[in-house]
Amino acid sequence: MIVTSTPRFANMVREVWKPLTLLFLWDVVVTVTYFYLPFDAPELPVTLFGSVLALFLGFRSNSAYQRWWEGRGLWGLMINASRNLARATRNFMPDPDAADHKRKIVLRQIAYVNALRCQLRRQPPDGEVIRLLPRHEADLALNRANVANGILDGTGRRIDEARRAGWIDTIQQAQMEAVLVDIANAQGGMERLKNTPLPSQYRFLPTFFVHIFCILLPIGLVETLQYATPLGSTIAGLMFMAVLTIGDQLVDPFANTDHDLPLNQMCRTIEIDLLQSIGMEAPEPLRPGPDGVLW
Repeated sequence: MIVTSTPRFANMVREVWKPLTLLFLWDVVVTVTYFYLPFDAPELPVTLFGSVLALFLGFRSNSAYQRWWEGRGLWGLMINASRNLARATRNFMPDPDAADHKRKIVLRQIAYVNALRCQLRRQPPDGEVIRLLPRHEADLALNRANVANGILDGTGRRIDEARRAGWIDTIQQAQMEAVLVDIANAQGGMERLKNTPLPSQYRFLPTFFVHIFCILLPIGLVETLQYATPLGSTIAGLMFMAVLTIGDQLVDPFANTDHDLPLNQMCRTIEIDLLQSIGMEAPEPLRPGPDGVLW
């Protein structure tokens, strides 16, 4: 996610220079043709076309942002639930004999959020799971189709082992299981966003209509703008292409690009909070890179 107050000019140019160059060349072709091969340019209702297209793109951008913001809200719930699980583990199991068991539950939750991050970004989770879990437990989770869910199931078994060992009672077990339910529900919402794209009408039609509009725009403006047609038409087309691009960037909040949610940073936040809650040494928070992007 870009966290600088204003986008860098180089980033903006990298996003739009190709379609913008093609649009400018087309505008020049239309203008030169109009003056050197005189023809009567049709009076196209570009204002009407542009108004309808702007409404269509507005609906699409709002839908894309809603998906992005829902993803952020679900990760906020995941952060809170992880803290609640660590706090319950610490407070419900003060027995010194349960110290190792308590540490395992906390490390499992850290491994879980990192495995979930990798799944949402379509990355292999092996390294993140092996880093935090014993090899035999990591292999057990990695053999599951849903690695993160496998880790969460194992956490539930560790909580049940604590009850059978007498470190927690059934009421405390039920409270901790309720936190696991919240975690599972948040994961389900994230997977729904990841696996359910926008309807094809929202993905194909806006792109098609913007391209058609940009082709017709200089034809409808050339008699009015004359030699300024390439400049005016390109600027107007840039506005529509920018709105189209914004929707494309926000529609998948877990796609691992500059514009998506900083899952690495949120997982690091969970790791720091959980390790500190049980008195273990924690890593440093992640900072934005020199390009102003927080991953």
